[in-house]
Amino acid sequence: MAEFKAGRVVAWRKLSPVLATFRLVPQDGERFPDYRPGQYMALRREHCWLTRRVVAPDGSVDYVPERNESGEPRLGAVTHSYSIASAPFETTQDGHLEFYVVLETNPHGIPGRLSGSLFKLNPPLDDELRYVNRIAGNFTLEHRAKGFRSVFLIGTGTGLAPFVSMVKQLHADAAQGRTDGVQYTLLHANRTYEELAYHEELVSLAAARRVDLVYVASVSRPTPRDVLDPHIARGRANNVLRHILGLPMKEEQDVEEALARGADASRARAALESAVRPVLPRHVSLEELRRRLDPSGTVIMICGNPSLMADIRAVADAKGIHFEKEDW
Repeated sequence: MAEFKAGRVVAWRKLSPVLATFRLVPQDGERFPDYRPGQYMALRREHCWLTRRVVAPDGSVDYVPERNESGEPRLGAVTHSYSIASAPFETTQDGHLEFYVVLETNPHGIPGRLSGSLFKLNPPLDDELRYVNRIAGNFTLEHRAKGFRSVFLIGTGTGLAPFVSMVKQLHADAAQGRTDGVQYTLLHANRTYEELAYHEELVSLAAARRVDLVYVASVSRPTPRDVLDPHIARGRANNVLRHILGLPMKEEQDVEEALARGADASRARAALESAVRPVLPRHVSLEELRRRLDPSGTVIMICGNPSLMADIRAVADAKGIHFEKEDW
């Protein structure tokens, strides 16, 4: 039986209407369990909208709000696991865990059960968040990257969380003289510059050169300021990776495959027309990134959007690069 503890949310930072970071501290002088970068914790709120699973005649699955006899939404406790974005040394020093979360919505625009409740938090008036007093998961460098000379980390959206924990801990360890001689590359892609959580911190950590780290931040909805920013790439994460490896964009491949099958390619062409073509930051060398993706000694680790993970896995398999993904 899971043991739930009471915690308080502090330092809530809203990056956009659907993305935020926050810190969780224990109540009553407790301390969090020890953990490794890349692990996760289960969080719980007590008054969340409840849903039920509905299967349509065509087999599609939907989740609709449960309602009581009066037609009002039913509320109840919901628990969900989130990767930890803070590094273990930060938790030891300051006593908090940090999370990077998205407000999920279903196709009807209904907020996710727990994420909808999280985005209603209003510290210090409403700051209670319970947690399972156990940190778990094996999506760690020790389990997934052992023996590789080059580790290529790809986080889409809030999928950055385990990787920012890893990079911050590596940097802190290096400051104490503990280094592993491994090359690390971190690609984080999100829609807008404002949603690139931890961007300035990651730029600073890469510039410090304590760790062999190349950091690439990309936006899929670039603005004029992004075009002028030498530190910002453009394009979705899978297409940035494809560009590095000399492959066509996913949308270009979809058009080619539709035509080869003799199928209607209109939808694929429309997707291609709206896609942002990948462009690397001006300070990053394409040749250097390709060296860091040498199949003989590289592992790609990814966390984030399932469809992008599926395409990145296909790219990795095609190039013979070892692949690991976060999959609870």
